[in-house]
Amino acid sequence: MTMTPQIEAFVYHFGEMGSRWGFNRTVGQMYALIVLSEHPLCANDLSEALNISRGNVSMGLKELQSWRLLQEKRIPGDRKEYFTAAGSIWDMAIRVLEERRRREVEPTLSLLRDTLLESPANEQEAYAQEKMQEIHDLLELCSGWADELLTMPPQKLKTLMKLGSGMGKVLEFTDKLSLRGPDS
Repeated sequence: MTMTPQIEAFVYHFGEMGSRWGFNRTVGQMYALIVLSEHPLCANDLSEALNISRGNVSMGLKELQSWRLLQEKRIPGDRKEYFTAAGSIWDMAIRVLEERRRREVEPTLSLLRDTLLESPANEQEAYAQEKMQEIHDLLELCSGWADELLTMPPQKLKTLMKLGSGMGKVLEFTDKLSLRGPDS
């Protein structure tokens, strides 16, 4: 596959963004190329387009499969494995969110739960546990919210996101009403 300057710019940028989302730059570039390709790509296609070794491509494909971001395709008469993005862009976002939560949030919550079960040995640990409890509560709240979001169909998620900034204004309005009191 030959990349146009526009596609190349996006693929390289996506690689940089991927490193912030939890997978390395090369894996991000590979995924971007697969997402943007109209046709399934094989390891050779990825290796040539991105100028990376087949070994690196193989490891990257395994990583993307562990994130459940790829769908394997077979082409009749061809022994190579071909890959496309698994699902829609919304599916990708949900899988990345799920995976990040599994790899980052859940272990942190587990550590916090274990730590909070222990009695503090001194005032310093008591203060530290208060802060850890706040972190735990925030992560639990976010995790519960994420659970709700992950069960919503994409159309409802879009609607919710569009309501986002408007909801801030509604909350400000209700705060003003509550400050006036019931007799105002």
